[in-house]
Amino acid sequence: MHDIKFIRENPEKFKQGLDAKRAKFDLEGVLKIDRERRELIIKIDELRAKQNAANDEITALIKSKQDPKEKIAAMKGIAAEIGRLDPGLKAHEQQISDLLLGVPNIPHASVPVGGPDLNQVVRTWGEPRKFDFKPKTHIELAESLDIIDFKRATKITGSNFILFKKDGARLERALFNFMLDLHTREHGYTEVFPPILVNRASMTGTGQLPKMEEDMYRLKDEDLFLIPTAEVPVTNIHRDDMLEEASLPVYYTAYTPCFRREAGSYGKDTRGLIRVHEFDKVELVKFVRPETSYDELEKLVGNAEKVFQLLGLPYRVLLLASGDLSFAAAKCYDIEIFAAGVDKWLECSSCSNFEDFQARRANIRFKGKDGKKPAFVHTLNGSGVALARAVVAILENYQTKEGDVIIPEVLRPYMGGKERITR
Repeated sequence: MHDIKFIRENPEKFKQGLDAKRAKFDLEGVLKIDRERRELIIKIDELRAKQNAANDEITALIKSKQDPKEKIAAMKGIAAEIGRLDPGLKAHEQQISDLLLGVPNIPHASVPVGGPDLNQVVRTWGEPRKFDFKPKTHIELAESLDIIDFKRATKITGSNFILFKKDGARLERALFNFMLDLHTREHGYTEVFPPILVNRASMTGTGQLPKMEEDMYRLKDEDLFLIPTAEVPVTNIHRDDMLEEASLPVYYTAYTPCFRREAGSYGKDTRGLIRVHEFDKVELVKFVRPETSYDELEKLVGNAEKVFQLLGLPYRVLLLASGDLSFAAAKCYDIEIFAAGVDKWLECSSCSNFEDFQARRANIRFKGKDGKKPAFVHTLNGSGVALARAVVAILENYQTKEGDVIIPEVLRPYMGGKERITR
């Protein structure tokens, strides 16, 4: 959420930021409501000052045994006028709040302005594997190795859901255990295991509501939502909290299943693991001081990259252009891994700095040292990492001519020492 004071004082900068995100917003309309709101505040403050003065006069009259009736009548008239104006002030404030909840964050100055075609590859790691045979897709490998049953998953739930089995289920479990151990032991994150159902306030705090409600899974009889990412419950751990500056930065990591209604229609990508409605993910969330947040973003990306490096999966890091940023992000890096069977780069991690956008919505502040005024924290989050596509890359990049899959060395302790997935 945006600070109306910032919008009022920087209307052109704000408009440019929204234009860069290709967002439509009635800037003049909200500034008009803000002007009316401030005029009401001035009027009410002046009336309250008169009310306080009249109260003092009444007290003085009573002490001097003079008749205060005239002043009491005047004070009642002032109170009535305040009562008449106050609902209008509250209505203006609510109107501004409702309008701003639907407005996206504006991009950081370092973000390229434009659409996805202006996304920049900032670095790469590893080389895509060259095969001396035609590599299979993860769908072919999963079916031949009998480790994922797509047909029964569709029978149980519907299309774009997954039934892992045997070594497929064990590989999934190995991956999120490996990642949680990495992030807690080497990167300094505290592990949490949050609810996967959250309330409307939580979804609003991180920016999924009200804009993207149709893309979310919502319970019919209760105003609760299945989480699209652990970012939602983990960020809301500190909703309405006042943190101590000395406690920052705060790092959390969490494994959760994630649920998204929008799988898209992308031809053959709607089969297999590339686009699914439910997937597992390990999330990284940070609460930091504003002046450190962009250094913390670079560290966050590095934490996600370490996962792919240890798994031996070639990847590239993209700086997203303004038109490709999410609703809440001010700056975002995507990490794409190469999958040999489908011969594609697959986005497997997004790492974003939201600055104080989420913190304002969720009222997450920190108490400054030496009597400094409380300020909003900056929040960041990143996939550390998303598992469905990581499984795609492991199966396709580590396949053998015989149709087996070599298990990455770092995962073998989590797979009982096993070195290969075989039929």
